[in-house]
Amino acid sequence: MIPIGRGQRELIIEDKQTGKTIVATDTILNQQGQNVICVYVAIGQKASSVAQVVTTFQERGATEYTIVVAETVDSPATLQYLAPFTGATLAKYFIFLSKFLTISRLPSKLRSQHLRNLWVAVKSYIGR
Repeated sequence: MIPIGRGQRELIIEDKQTGKTIVATDTILNQQGQNVICVYVAIGQKASSVAQVVTTFQERGATEYTIVVAETVDSPATLQYLAPFTGATLAKYFIFLSKFLTISRLPSKLRSQHLRNLWVAVKSYIGR
């Protein structure tokens, strides 16, 4: 496993039920007190799964430094298309403010190719 943390961007693509959400939430929770802004982008997940993650962030005090962008499986395709752009735009804003960032994106498996193309478009390559 490649460690992700301060200043890292990570696109998490794996098979179902492999712990992608746990890796992303643990990374965000471990940034507490590190002066890091975290952006969590969930695309194509069930609303109940996203609500559970947000509740975890609220219980552990991570909402003070975390931005959640979520488009659930029920959202229109256009909004799911815009979600990664929204997350990248928010991240770029904080980069321009010289803040450290951790970006976690949890795409649906069908969107993985699209998101790889997005990373190239914003010149922020995966894992760098």
